[in-house]
Amino acid sequence: MTSPKRTFLLLILSIISLSAFAQDNSGMISGKILSSDGDPIDYATVSLKGTSYMCSINEKGLYHLKAPAGEYVVVVSSVGFDKVETKINIKSKERVKLNIKLNPVTQLAEIIVVGNQLSKVKNSAFNATAVNTQELVNTTKTLSEALSKAPGMKIRESGGVGSDMAVTMDGFSGKHVKVFIDGVPQEGVGSSFSLNNIPVNFADRIEVYRGVVPVGFGADAIGGVINIVTPKRQRRWFLDASYSYGSFNTHKSYVNFGQTLRNGFKYEINAFQNYSDNNYWVDSPVENFETGAINRKKSEHVRRFNDTYHNEAIIAKVGFVNKSWADRLLVGFNYSHMYKEMQTGVRQEIVYGQKHRHGHSLIPSLEYGKRNLFTKGLDVSLNANYNRNITTNVDTSAVKYNWRGETATLNSPGEQSYQLSKAINNNYSAAFTANYRLGEKHVFTINDVFNAFNRYNEDILTTPPSKDEFSKVTSKNIVGVSYRYMPNTKFNFTVFGKQYHQYVSGPMATSSAQDVYRITSRSIDYLGYGAAGTWFMPLGFQMKASYEKAYRLPTIEEMFGDEDLEIGDISLRPEASHNINLNISYNATLGSHTVYAEAGFIYRDTRDYIQRNILALSGGKSAATYVNYGKVDTKGISASVRYSYSKWISLGGNFTLMNVRDNMPTAQGSTAENLSYKERMPNLPYMFADSDINLYWRGLGRKSNVLTVTYDNQYTHSFCYYTANIGSNNDDYIVPDQFAHNLTVSYGIGNGRYNLSLECRNFTNARLYDNFSLQKAGRAFYGKVRIYFGN
Repeated sequence: MTSPKRTFLLLILSIISLSAFAQDNSGMISGKILSSDGDPIDYATVSLKGTSYMCSINEKGLYHLKAPAGEYVVVVSSVGFDKVETKINIKSKERVKLNIKLNPVTQLAEIIVVGNQLSKVKNSAFNATAVNTQELVNTTKTLSEALSKAPGMKIRESGGVGSDMAVTMDGFSGKHVKVFIDGVPQEGVGSSFSLNNIPVNFADRIEVYRGVVPVGFGADAIGGVINIVTPKRQRRWFLDASYSYGSFNTHKSYVNFGQTLRNGFKYEINAFQNYSDNNYWVDSPVENFETGAINRKKSEHVRRFNDTYHNEAIIAKVGFVNKSWADRLLVGFNYSHMYKEMQTGVRQEIVYGQKHRHGHSLIPSLEYGKRNLFTKGLDVSLNANYNRNITTNVDTSAVKYNWRGETATLNSPGEQSYQLSKAINNNYSAAFTANYRLGEKHVFTINDVFNAFNRYNEDILTTPPSKDEFSKVTSKNIVGVSYRYMPNTKFNFTVFGKQYHQYVSGPMATSSAQDVYRITSRSIDYLGYGAAGTWFMPLGFQMKASYEKAYRLPTIEEMFGDEDLEIGDISLRPEASHNINLNISYNATLGSHTVYAEAGFIYRDTRDYIQRNILALSGGKSAATYVNYGKVDTKGISASVRYSYSKWISLGGNFTLMNVRDNMPTAQGSTAENLSYKERMPNLPYMFADSDINLYWRGLGRKSNVLTVTYDNQYTHSFCYYTANIGSNNDDYIVPDQFAHNLTVSYGIGNGRYNLSLECRNFTNARLYDNFSLQKAGRAFYGKVRIYFGN
């Protein structure tokens, strides 16, 4: 209830404003500016064309503009939306109500800076972009393939469907880049929720923060953050379903349906499935069982035969939206299952014929969000989940295989290491964020992200099954605070600080035979900080600059391994890095022509860099291991350009050049000269590019139908997967130049209600490689059928 003092004050102010209003010949227009989906738009401006009269909207989309009586053209504009102009007659001493909805810019197709909440990413001071996935929903692409369209991004996979995947962002790869879904960290969720297994239909957009990360994520990432944002539109009911089939007996299906009732009750179900034999052809040296030798100078054209993968996942949410006590209150439950055969180890010459793993995850969750909680300007959100993931590794074969499928008897069972074991992982996560807006110029943010993990193993080969003597335990908590100052719509500036804490406990070997262990533990605390600013310059230019003293805490896999092909190191130290980003972009619409261009420079000075290496084991086997590598220096540039004409054509591309150098004068752990000093870091692509062209034939057959033809390509310059001064003298250590070409044709009927698409990937059948020269699939064909009903 409003207090008497506040009521009296409002009355006095109203009398004063009405008195002033009555003394001149002015009128007023007011109303609300929203997106086409009904969401408020940040940074929109309302002006009277040809005059100096203008104003900005508030956080609810409301505006009030006072001007002399007369006829005007009202202009409403915001970055990422089509500009709206409409005539209006302002009458003396009267108020005219004018509500306007802005449509997101669609000409930029699947690239960045499109409408709705994407404009917030573009307008922020951070070096961030957002990928719109809506143009890709009729393709068979996954989220990882959509993500590859962002500047500075490269997706690396060790094989086909379900293979291990890593994101390279501005020269940083793998664990350096953190992945979130709706702001919730995705550590330890299992392979079903890896980006290369989630269909693109799952997301509304993908936000990419490069190098310098806002405190709202609570992330310990020196490479950057990827945030998958699922649709939040309040649809009364809908059904989105698709099925695709393609080469290598690949099946993918997806269904998403839900309903929001008028009383705010909401439910939504997402389910998807992937299956593939992954039996594509590769070129590899083959072991001769008679001599026991592998002739690495001679490759044979062989087919993969132990690489079947399938996963199934369902995500259910139910709760209430748009209530007085909550904008969103949803409880969720995720279940996923996966089965993965292991064709190779970390090197392609090592081949397995029966080794495999399977597992499942159970993830209950809670999501709460409320704007203006208790007081105007205070917005809060809370996300929490518990993830129980169980993975079983099976390696019990008594024979070994070569690439021809021939077998030879092993001296002892186990193609890699004799095991039949379960890894039971428990992961707890909670993230809380509070934003307080003080007027229109000041925003304060506090964020706290907590994560706790424990793992224990069961050896099923023993009777009864035996458990590890010591569990593997880690917890971390990251607290961030920030302040944003926005004096006007042309400039905003943010400063922030982060406090990192991590606790680790687990077994450490005390014998050279690695058969005696003791429990060890440690706690660490660090403080990071940074700043970011942006300036909207004249003529459509925007400049951004940001800096962060960032830390990355070692991950579960780096400290504890995966109980199979990766060996962890509990003593790893956190990485520390000075990150600097500079970025300038240009956006203009000239009649039917739209042009967008951006260029960026990055610098990273990283200490205690955690590097993934190959460790040789007995019997010609190998595994991956992690070490702190001292100092690494990164300098690089990226550029992106896109042009579109009306709604008929869109084309553009990205170019990235990253110079990631070893900056250690002495060898690791000694005073001897480091032979790799100033050389490129191994196994990292440093120059790559992509481009695409999209042609649209609207009204083909019927007015509501659209035929889309898309050609895209990806180029990767050759790189060494061992230290360059070794690899440059031996082609065995070089991943060659790669150039892949893809073609997609899709036809949408009835405003997207029924959709058909055909794709040809790598239609030139080029040889494509990735980590440590693992070969990927050649030419492949896919077809997809999709239907959408509802609103």
